[in-house]
Amino acid sequence: MKVQESLFIQKKKPLLKKLLDMLLERYPYASILAEDAKSGNYSVSRKNMSVGEAKRGTSRGFVVKVSDGKHYAEYSFNQIAEQDLDDLCARIAELVESSDKVMPEGLCESEYHVPAEEKAEFCGSTDYEIDPETLGDDAILAHLVKIKDEGLAFNEKILDCQVIASYQRYTKLFWSKDRMMEQSVMWMTGLLCFVAAKGEEFKTYYRTYSNLGGAEVLSRIDADIEECAKVVLELLDSETITPGEYDCICSPEVTGMIVHEAFGHGVEMDMFVKKRALAEQYVGERVASDLVTMHDGATAAREVATYYFDDEGTMAHDTTVIDRGILKSGISDLQSALVLNTEPTGNGRRESFRRKAYTRMTNTFFEGGADTKEEMIASIRYGFLLENPESGMEDPKNWGIQCMVNIAREIRDGRLTGKIFSPIVLTGYVPDLLKSISMMSENVYLGGSGMCGKGYKEWVKVSDGGPYIKAKIRLG
Repeated sequence: MKVQESLFIQKKKPLLKKLLDMLLERYPYASILAEDAKSGNYSVSRKNMSVGEAKRGTSRGFVVKVSDGKHYAEYSFNQIAEQDLDDLCARIAELVESSDKVMPEGLCESEYHVPAEEKAEFCGSTDYEIDPETLGDDAILAHLVKIKDEGLAFNEKILDCQVIASYQRYTKLFWSKDRMMEQSVMWMTGLLCFVAAKGEEFKTYYRTYSNLGGAEVLSRIDADIEECAKVVLELLDSETITPGEYDCICSPEVTGMIVHEAFGHGVEMDMFVKKRALAEQYVGERVASDLVTMHDGATAAREVATYYFDDEGTMAHDTTVIDRGILKSGISDLQSALVLNTEPTGNGRRESFRRKAYTRMTNTFFEGGADTKEEMIASIRYGFLLENPESGMEDPKNWGIQCMVNIAREIRDGRLTGKIFSPIVLTGYVPDLLKSISMMSENVYLGGSGMCGKGYKEWVKVSDGGPYIKAKIRLG
């Protein structure tokens, strides 16, 4: 089934068209973004149960953007009526006219030309099987409670089993002189997390789920209860690793964290404008093994960050960031592309209509290779299989990376020994790590259960992933 368009936006279209026409009489460029988004969160654990609307993912409002040929101004609002139009136009004009007066002494302002737009009309919706709103809060909570109860009953050492589900349904309309585009999208995610104890030792293990769709994702959690419970119990016997550089195999989830942190943020081209990303100096240069091809784009994969056009009216792309080890391109929003004299890549995204558009990742991943996981394990004399990523940090200005991984499974003489080390800190210089990649599996997996911030704010939905990879990595 297709996600239905927003009735709220449909009702406001005549007023939005009238406002756009009024603005275009005064400015060479004007656009309106209308947004209607609703989300829900569900959580159950041993002692708690909650359901509610997610504040960050629920919004309804508009952004007007205009250019006088030199300045850009944006104005956001959440109500529009016939009697508001003249006042809205006056407020926007005041913003544009005040631009010359707000520049601090000693600074010069950038001048942005009016973007060239090809004529485009588009209306599209993503698919789903089970609508979480139709299914209802009670049914979703009952499903999560059943999973929680089964997890808690698995072993007396399991202290808690938390199950979380979230969804968002949104419609966005972008309207300018030459473009009239509308999209309706829905995604849903889940999380299964176990906590176990042995004496004074506590361990956690989680698994995440996501889809571009609806509540059909919940059935995938059911199938993993026993396996996840066994892994958290294994972790109770884990050891502390001896720091050093090792041959490592990364699971697709760990690969995704490396992709996201190592070269995702580092090629966001608004960082090029601010001279905060080393990657700008290496476009056209080798930065990875020739096995590595990296993509980012809302059309590059079908996951939670898939959409048809971005929040500045640029059609979604599939950008090849790295091609067989050579850094080919960054990703950009419209304003960064105007400054850098490049083509925008459809990565201009807002947390909501209330927030500015920034260059943001979407579906970010490595292509697959020709090896198997079993061949990788057999190739290692001594090393580790890394699983269950927890968090990551990057430094795009110096290309440093630091990530936390929950599990390192020991490999000795080409076989898994059954010994587990935890927790693990993964560090390194990004090009060294990526150039050391010597094997990649064929199958690619992407996940999108989390969100990505821009400096700990401006949160948007992203997915990342890739194949199993073999590389030399510093662990501690």
